Amino acid sequence: MLVLYSYTVPPLQVGMTEIPIPYSCSSYRSQARLSASGNSSQGSPGEKCLPRLNIMFLKTHKTASSTLANILFRFGEKHRLKFAFPNGRSDFYYPSFFDRSLVKDYQPGVCFNIICNHMRFQYEEVRKLLPADAFFVTVLRDPAYLFESSFHYYGGLIPLTWKLLGDDKLSEFLRDPWHYYDPKSFNAHYLQNLLFFDLGYDSNTDPSSPLVEEYIREIDGRFHLVMLLEYFDESLVLLKDLLCWELEDILYFKLNARKGSTVSKLTDELYQKATVWNLLDAKLYQYFNTTFWHKVEAYGVARMAKDVARLNEENEKMKSICIDGGHPVDANAIQESAMQPWQPLGEESILGYNLKKRIHKKHRKICRKMLTPEIQYLTDLGVNLWITKLWRWVMDFFAVVRG
Repeated sequence: MLVLYSYTVPPLQVGMTEIPIPYSCSSYRSQARLSASGNSSQGSPGEKCLPRLNIMFLKTHKTASSTLANILFRFGEKHRLKFAFPNGRSDFYYPSFFDRSLVKDYQPGVCFNIICNHMRFQYEEVRKLLPADAFFVTVLRDPAYLFESSFHYYGGLIPLTWKLLGDDKLSEFLRDPWHYYDPKSFNAHYLQNLLFFDLGYDSNTDPSSPLVEEYIREIDGRFHLVMLLEYFDESLVLLKDLLCWELEDILYFKLNARKGSTVSKLTDELYQKATVWNLLDAKLYQYFNTTFWHKVEAYGVARMAKDVARLNEENEKMKSICIDGGHPVDANAIQESAMQPWQPLGEESILGYNLKKRIHKKHRKICRKMLTPEIQYLTDLGVNLWITKLWRWVMDFFAVVRG
């Protein structure tokens, strides 16, 4: 029962007639611009571009991607866009490769605006789902810290970690990873080069292979923007500029954050070991860290600092309006079940929020949406999550039995 959720297999795929989809699913003409004060660095001064509505967000694991998904959910609702959602689960049968037939209500030729649920990326399949003017975006994280987060969050679902002894299992694993690691073991992909895996590549590729550079350049050619968790606000400003959005579209509260007491403190030695162990991801991160700062320079360093400060200011305003106490709380202190985030197996390490009791009606709706955890928001958007909910029940049952 423990592995029920991950063992659930995707439906049998069958061949489908190819029907071309429109160049754009947007209600606006693609690349159209209106004469006005500009809100984007794209185009000529004095022009204002229209918001881009067709977006593919590759939701990588443990990279603040749930916070980004919340931004996309709100934007999609605001513009009444059509989401490509999975059916029965909150992901597209991850870790299987994405197939467009897994999309709820998919029919060849049907046009979708946004796709943003977890998947193992398969570019050709996604490309056939979205219009030609769709923007491709993803987010990366320093691989050492991503490894620490993944090791903690998914540890209960990775059988090969169960034999680790002692209180500091992460240090013990990094002492001699190959003593414990088997690439063919169930859920082993969570333990090495998870970014590379999510992007659809073999996470056990030899880091010295010329294929690695080829894959990275392929990613660079496919994605319009690769964001970085460590520079989240700067990333959002670049996203706003790329998609010609308004500041209100990228306001956020941090979702799925862990309690500080559950975060392993990486010494310099452990950091280096974790980086070497995830060398494919390290090469990937290094490459896109460089391209990221090139984009910041093109945007304007002073302009970026000003826009980040403005974003922080508006986020702080929303905190004072929406959040009881102005900060996240432990799971057992969350008063409303609709605000309870998904927790790792047998733990309650993920923080959540309490909505203020008195909120002006002008902000009541947006406050709730900004604070709603991903699973509940998907349900609100009409996604049938029966497999995910069954898995939640199984997890809760085992937690009670073990407790």
